[in-house]
Amino acid sequence: MATKHEQILKYIDDLPVGDKISVRQIAKALGVSEGTAYRAIKDAENKGYVSTIERVGTIRIERKKKENIEKLTFAEVVNIVDGQVLGGKDGLHKTLNKFVIGAMKIDAMMKYTGAGNLLIVGNRVNAQELALKAGAAVLITGGFDTEDHVKKLADELELPIILSSYDSFTVATMINRAIYDQLIKKEILLVEDILTSLADTAYLSLEDSVSKWHELNKSTNHSRFPVVDSSFKVQGMVTSKDIIGVELHVPIDKVMTKTPMSVGGKTSVASSAHMMVWEGIELLPVVDENQVLLGIISRQDVLKALQMIQRQPQVGETIDDVITSQLVSAGNRVKGEDIYRCEVTPQMTNYLGTISYGVFTALVTEAANRTMRAFKRGDLVVENMTIYFIKPVQMDSMIEIHPRVLEIGRKFGKIDIEVYNEGRLVGKAMMMCQLFDRT
Repeated sequence: MATKHEQILKYIDDLPVGDKISVRQIAKALGVSEGTAYRAIKDAENKGYVSTIERVGTIRIERKKKENIEKLTFAEVVNIVDGQVLGGKDGLHKTLNKFVIGAMKIDAMMKYTGAGNLLIVGNRVNAQELALKAGAAVLITGGFDTEDHVKKLADELELPIILSSYDSFTVATMINRAIYDQLIKKEILLVEDILTSLADTAYLSLEDSVSKWHELNKSTNHSRFPVVDSSFKVQGMVTSKDIIGVELHVPIDKVMTKTPMSVGGKTSVASSAHMMVWEGIELLPVVDENQVLLGIISRQDVLKALQMIQRQPQVGETIDDVITSQLVSAGNRVKGEDIYRCEVTPQMTNYLGTISYGVFTALVTEAANRTMRAFKRGDLVVENMTIYFIKPVQMDSMIEIHPRVLEIGRKFGKIDIEVYNEGRLVGKAMMMCQLFDRT
């Protein structure tokens, strides 16, 4: 049976897009406490199908699919620009497809403004009115208010008018940054993208006996199966080791491993790979926040996905991408191993103007990764890294990174990294990693 929390989430999910939601209303409708209703609303907000806006309240917005994650709702825009809604509150759930900066004559501006757009403009009432009539929402910058008849028109057309105290350039930058961040999220492969769905997953129930394991083993050729209760919540895991020498009539819950490791649908594939390599696990159940089984992922699924990621062009650059793109081979080798160079740019420094600890870590890790891959074709997961010391390095300095492989085996690697600036040792680290073949 579903918990109260699950019931509330389903109730919110079933509400029409655009509906307003309140703690009191949900508590009354479902007969739960206001505290329980509040927690569920916050959970729905984290999942991306509810948005809370100051002075407006909480509304049901469109749940994003992976392919259109770069589109924002007007409700999200309000929160991004610290805005205030002057009119058209009933249209906050709608999605914008592009934004237009109104820095031109009205005739020229209207050529670019259409339904589903967001016009970013100052205190130009005519432009605001024409944009609404063309089907576009309006974002007024500079903290300017608008006239009452424009607010009334926005209410009638259900197109939001948003007020922000920021200037047009800052607002456009903030919205672009939000879209860019979402593009990066889109490129990160999650467990939900590669899992074997519940419909195709072989699993056991608590009521089953060991004989059922043998049946599934014969029909699927697999040896690891999750065990679920009547509500499909994962209670355990059974492997071939658990049933060796056990009679067929023994209940499955007597031999299963209880509270097994699992992952959520929003867990990154890279994180799952680390867990599987570190723990030596071949298969993981995928569960929701209530431990209900959604499917499974195997070690093979994860390895294939990681290989696919490496072949894909990245749409959005992360900070690590920006940093490691500066790292280049020095072209000479020390004791048969490559050394790398990198200029310390202003973006890589801390408030003192010296290389930041985080940037140092990223550069050292990338240099070690490149060196290890030259020794062994495969994927690696950093197990741990120890930085013994780091001395200040000024911006515009050139550093040299000398990685040296100390030990390498079939599944394990150990590497020593020294960092130099003008021949002076400025940093030293040791990294250990798990290695696994691309098979």
